[in-house]
Amino acid sequence: MSKLTEDTNSSHAEILLKSEDELLPLSGIQHFAFCERQWGLIHIENNWVDNVLTVEGKLLHERVDDPFSDDTRGEIKTVKSVPLVSRKLGLYGIADVIEIRKFYEGSEEVKYNIVEYKRGKPKTNVIDEVQLCAQAMCLEEMLKIKLDFGFMYYGETRHRHKVLFDASLRIKVEQLAHKMHMIFEIGETPIPIPGKHCKSCSLVNDCLPGPMSVKGKVKAYMGKIFKEMESEILE
Repeated sequence: MSKLTEDTNSSHAEILLKSEDELLPLSGIQHFAFCERQWGLIHIENNWVDNVLTVEGKLLHERVDDPFSDDTRGEIKTVKSVPLVSRKLGLYGIADVIEIRKFYEGSEEVKYNIVEYKRGKPKTNVIDEVQLCAQAMCLEEMLKIKLDFGFMYYGETRHRHKVLFDASLRIKVEQLAHKMHMIFEIGETPIPIPGKHCKSCSLVNDCLPGPMSVKGKVKAYMGKIFKEMESEILE
């Protein structure tokens, strides 16, 4: 087992407080949980390509992420596009919606709800939940509060799905954040692990999951490319 695997498989990944220069985008934790290579292409190589799914997601967020459209209805104040940061996780980003509720007029006791908007429908894995939980952990650190749950709103189902911020999900967030920082410091994009998820990835043509998945195949693939280039030059 590699040192990297040992470090990230510990029950509580140790993360030292990060400076501003060391913070990574919080949105990347969802990319990282989906595919480490996709995260590397985006956040290490600054590569991004839109497809139908990503465009639909952007349009959904454009309707939500308006910091000037905060409103209050009854006891609940809704604040949009809220800046977040956690020096423990080393992440910064934006929460789509934070709901603030006072239990009664003049009360100092306040309840917070955090809501993340996604296109599509609930997934069978936790890649969306880790992003929401990371946002909650940022808010907890900033306000010195504790959130037991939050909500995912999906464009396809058009209603909220409750996400519990239990110990296992929090540990998963810590481990992912820790590994993200380790790989980012190394500066090498992970090799791909081909799977069904590749079909929905907008970066599949840049990723080359088939040829790039095994080092031996990479060498053979690059050799083929160079030979084709030499043939074109000689012609």
